[in-house]
Amino acid sequence: MTNTKENEHRKAYLIGGGIASLSAAVFMIRDGHVKGKNITILEERRVNGGSLDGSGTEEMGYVIRGGRMLNEPTYECTWSMLDCIPSLDRPGISVKQEIQQFSSEHPTHSKARVVDASRHIVDVEHMQFSNQDRLDIGKLLVASEESLGTERIKDWFEPEFFETNFWYMWATMFAFQPWHSLVEFKRYMIRFMHEFPRINTLEGVARTPYNQYDSIVLPVQTWLQEQGVRYDNNIRVTDIVFRAGIAEKTVERIIYERDGVEASMEVAAEDLVFFTNGSMTEASDLGTMQQAPKLGQKGSSFRLWEKLASTQTDFGNPSSFADHIEGSKWESFTVTCTDPLFFDFMESFTDNVAGSGGLVTFKDSNWLMSIVLAHQPHFRNQPEHIQVFWGYGLFPDRVGNYVDKKMSDCTGEEVLQELMGHLKFNAEQVQKMLSTSNCIPCMMPFITSQFMPRAIGDRPQVVPQGSTNFAFLGQYTELPEDVVFTVEYSVRSAQTAVYQLLHLDMEIPAVYHGRHHVKVLWDSLTTMIR
Repeated sequence: MTNTKENEHRKAYLIGGGIASLSAAVFMIRDGHVKGKNITILEERRVNGGSLDGSGTEEMGYVIRGGRMLNEPTYECTWSMLDCIPSLDRPGISVKQEIQQFSSEHPTHSKARVVDASRHIVDVEHMQFSNQDRLDIGKLLVASEESLGTERIKDWFEPEFFETNFWYMWATMFAFQPWHSLVEFKRYMIRFMHEFPRINTLEGVARTPYNQYDSIVLPVQTWLQEQGVRYDNNIRVTDIVFRAGIAEKTVERIIYERDGVEASMEVAAEDLVFFTNGSMTEASDLGTMQQAPKLGQKGSSFRLWEKLASTQTDFGNPSSFADHIEGSKWESFTVTCTDPLFFDFMESFTDNVAGSGGLVTFKDSNWLMSIVLAHQPHFRNQPEHIQVFWGYGLFPDRVGNYVDKKMSDCTGEEVLQELMGHLKFNAEQVQKMLSTSNCIPCMMPFITSQFMPRAIGDRPQVVPQGSTNFAFLGQYTELPEDVVFTVEYSVRSAQTAVYQLLHLDMEIPAVYHGRHHVKVLWDSLTTMIR
């Protein structure tokens, strides 16, 4: 174990300002006794938080590109990190306790998880599995990842599987597509086995008081700032230079651009460098009520990873994730309402007050559209008379049922018209909704890129073999058994990187194994046959 006194003089550079980097900074200060003033977070955007975002005003409209499900109590690394972060709103308790209290005060129990073309709430207690589906699931759970290789979900299951209640709920809860990685689907089935019996009500979902930027990123960032951590925004890292002529992987210089001017910073051998390789929200683009969003291409995070991977054989294969936009994109939208019409209608229709339900999925939607009404206010600066909800479509290149355009070509106004068509709004309601709402669509080319089929080695180890001061962070690293597209995966990668590079003799919480619990196994089995 490293003498933590030595760590007080180390410097650390974190490339990317998402939750992985923020968490790594927390672990370095809390557990490694690295001085906050010696930690610098380098972020290209003007704000930190990565995919955990949330911003806007009443006048301009509010935006969240997406929301990450928090699972209680199985996100052990996340809860451990948040347990040392003070709440900004409830003095004397941590962010972990704040989220737990809020979730207890506002429990989830969806009563309208799936809606059909006739606007009828579908009874989704039954999974609709065939005997072949059950057999295929059983075989998948015992298959090795090595044997599955780069197979896709649709390579394993019969076509009818993708028309079951289970698939509509699973696909929209986690954003899986039939062409996504079978290995990742298997990991999810095991990781969330305890959620399987309540997938129709989403009772296991923990909620944050506000959006995840306001409720998680802001308090973490505030605490880090109080410890002296430096945020260097509007800076784009273009290369990481390793010391030549030695067997180990040791970073000696970081090259970056600021305002179009290239510069570099030296890195001492005892200093640390963490790089969040890839981004699920890279190149996202926002539309307006009158304009559709544009489809972007690879940006600095993926391109830097590509540059590094071209020089090191064990730095992964970014192409598996970044070069398949057609399979990884979908579109979300955030709606700011100045009139209670929509919330009043949805609360009456679903029998769920805002914040007590979950995703409402329109199963017959060509876009496979879902929406969710969070507890209000959903933003810290949201006035009392404003209400905000979020939604998305998994098939943005399909023509709508009510709007004769692909979702990707639709303005915010047209996205709202499609939604109101599924809800059977009358002409008066449609007109009122359009005149009192601001719908901001968001195209995300890489949002499920981490789900694309991959081979062993496509995701680099958090700390590559032979690395002395360098680690990868985030969704495109390899962590055995855990699942991407979760806050937990980013936080676990951060804890792993910090503990390994600082040689801390401290235990990282094991990934939760529901299949080792008799009750979980029994409940899952009875769910499969109900």
